[in-house]
Amino acid sequence: MGWGDMRRRLRDAGPAWSYDETYTAAAVCAGQLPAAGLIWWVVSSTGDDYGVGYGGAFGLACLVLFAPLYLPFLGLLHTVLHIAPAALLARAAGRRVPGPEWVRHLTGAALVASAWAALADAVGAGGFAATAVGLTALGVLPVLALAYVRRRGRAPGRAWGCWGVWFRAGGAAVALFAVAFGGLLAADRMGLIDAYEPPVLSAAQLAGTWRGEDGAVLRLDPGGRAGLSRLPERSGSSEAWADGTFAVCDGTGTWSLDREGRADPYPEDGPGERDGVVVRPGGGCGEDTYWTIGGTERRPELFVLFGDPDAGELHILTRD
Repeated sequence: MGWGDMRRRLRDAGPAWSYDETYTAAAVCAGQLPAAGLIWWVVSSTGDDYGVGYGGAFGLACLVLFAPLYLPFLGLLHTVLHIAPAALLARAAGRRVPGPEWVRHLTGAALVASAWAALADAVGAGGFAATAVGLTALGVLPVLALAYVRRRGRAPGRAWGCWGVWFRAGGAAVALFAVAFGGLLAADRMGLIDAYEPPVLSAAQLAGTWRGEDGAVLRLDPGGRAGLSRLPERSGSSEAWADGTFAVCDGTGTWSLDREGRADPYPEDGPGERDGVVVRPGGGCGEDTYWTIGGTERRPELFVLFGDPDAGELHILTRD
C-alpha cells in the first residue's frame, strides 16, 4: 500500500484525529497517572534508592498536592506522543486488519510503546521489556475510553463535551487511586511486596575488581590492599564534601569491611547504618571514603554519594 492509498483511506475514514478525541484521551491519560504513579512508587521503593531523594512520603505528598497543575499537561503529552500516533496507525490499516477499530488502536498503542521503549533502551533510560509493557499498559484505558465516548457520542444528546469528560476523568482518577492504594495495601499485608534488604557480604565475597560507568576501577585484594584507577574519593575539605566535590585517585591503598556503619558520613539522612567498604587511598590523594554495599546478592554494588543527600552526585561500582 503506497502513501497515496494511505492518505485516501484516512480521508475516507474521516478526520485523522479530532479535537474531541484529543481532550478525551488527554483527560483519561491524566486521570490514570495518580494510580500509575502510586504503583510505580511502591514498586521502585522495593529496590535500593542509594539514599538519594527527598524522601518517599514527602515527595508523594508534593506530587498529590500539585497534581491539578501538571496532570493535564502530562495527559496531553501522553496523548500527542502515544495515543494519537497509535490511532493514526490503526486508521491507516483500515479494513486490511480485521476486527473493531479499538483492537487496532490497542495494537497500534503497543507498537508505539515498543518504539519508545527501544529509544529509551538505546539511550540507557530504561530496559526495553519493562518500558514497553509499562507504556502499553498506560495506553489501554485511553483507547477503551475513546471507543466508549465515540459510541456514546453517536446517540443524540448523549455527548459529554470537553468539561464533562474532564469532570468524569477527575472522579475516575480518585476512584482508580483508591483502588490502587487498597490493592497495594492488601498485597503488603499478604507479604507480596518485600521491602528492600541490602546484601550481607563477607570480606572474601567483596574481594575482586569493581568498575564504574565513568571508567573508575577499584580492585580489592584479599589481604586488605586496594588498587585505584580514576576512583572518586572524599576530598580533604569537609566543605568540599558538602558541596559534592571529590578527588579522583590513582595508585594503591588499603580497604576494610565496616559492618557497623561507623564511617558512613550519612548515618541517619542517607542510606543508614549499612555495611560498607572503607577505602583508604595512598599517596595523599583524598581521604578515607565509605563505599556502601548495595544491589543484590547476585548483583552486588558499591556506591558513594558526594554532597547533599537530597541532590548529590552518586557513583556506583559493579563487580566484574
